[in-house]
Amino acid sequence: MADLGLPQIAILAGAALVAGAVNAVAGGGSLVSFPALLAVGYPALDANVTNTVALCPGYFGGTLGYRRELAGQGARVRALGAISAGGAVLGAFLLVVSSPELFELIVPFLIFLACGLLAVQPRLARFVRGRRERDGGGGRHPVALYGSQFLAAVYGAYFGAGLGIMMLAILGIFLADSLQRLNALKGLLSLLINVVAAVWFALFASVAWLAVAVMALASLVGGQAGVALARRLDDRVLRALVIAFGVVVGLRLLLS
Repeated sequence: MADLGLPQIAILAGAALVAGAVNAVAGGGSLVSFPALLAVGYPALDANVTNTVALCPGYFGGTLGYRRELAGQGARVRALGAISAGGAVLGAFLLVVSSPELFELIVPFLIFLACGLLAVQPRLARFVRGRRERDGGGGRHPVALYGSQFLAAVYGAYFGAGLGIMMLAILGIFLADSLQRLNALKGLLSLLINVVAAVWFALFASVAWLAVAVMALASLVGGQAGVALARRLDDRVLRALVIAFGVVVGLRLLLS
């Protein structure tokens, strides 16, 4: 277990602050906080589960900041929340009982796929809605949305880097709404996924609670600051920012 002195505490607090803000704006903050945990001496698996627990307050801060954009989305939250909780349980279980090496090999490509989906999201959304209208309407949350969100939740609990990018692409394809409101929904679902995974890890994995204590408050502050930044951005600017950050995240994972 790593020994935390003042320099290590400063590194973890700073990384959690940035990660909380990045997760609120786009997703991918784990690519800031997870390497910081490795840098101060935690083994990879311990760093992964500790990172999930430590960033929960950041997602909570982002959700608090996005209360206005979440108004009127109760039905979405209930439906997608149940799906997300189930996927998170499966993903957390898989992480605890299996080795993450193989999955980490494909993570960059999953992130690149999510960025690609987000880039073409407006056209894909029009195509999906047009097809539903030709087929006689369809439900507000089609089966494809449920299935995609379940897989995203499994991935989010298992590793999580780029989860926000992936979910924002999925929600944008199947739900007709502004990117800001979808970003708020993404943040709340991310919070749920991480809380479910954190409970599982607290019971069945090795969590570095000292690091969690250091990072939790910083990620909470960062999450609220990130919402303030995201709310000032035009939808097109926010989409471009998310895609650019996702490519950076994917390249960093691919080269690491």
